[in-house]
Amino acid sequence: MDSADLVLALLDEAYEKRTWHGPNLKQSLRGVTAKQAAWRPGRDRHNIWEVALHAAYWKYVLRRRIAGGKRGSFVLKGSNFFVRPEPGANIEAAWTADKQLLEREHRELRLAIEKLRGTPRWEKLLPKLWGIAFHDIYHAGQIRLLLRLMGGKK
Repeated sequence: MDSADLVLALLDEAYEKRTWHGPNLKQSLRGVTAKQAAWRPGRDRHNIWEVALHAAYWKYVLRRRIAGGKRGSFVLKGSNFFVRPEPGANIEAAWTADKQLLEREHRELRLAIEKLRGTPRWEKLLPKLWGIAFHDIYHAGQIRLLLRLMGGKK
């Protein structure tokens, strides 16, 4: 397996493909309600919803670095962590939309990585490419822990 195949396999497994180690990011979010996603373990602590958007944001950042997009072009205003839920929002609809944003960012990143394959920049970006997969797995575990802390089923 060459490095491109390995990176794409890592990316797929960390986000959505069957894993040996337990739930990946997408599986960790499956069945999580907006109310659960909005729960905070303590004051000034991130919730599941914010962690999911954080993962989407860093997929965007890496995609932008690969494709050379304009800085600050993420669909949400701000960077890194985004306070959720927003006041006055229909939280079920907003949660669904933000999960769809994560899915879109993952798909777009994967396409950008496939286009990068075999280019001179491939080797330079390789640590960031596998790093984004590790980032998904880290946050999948964090989400599972938050669900357990709130007494959730996962």
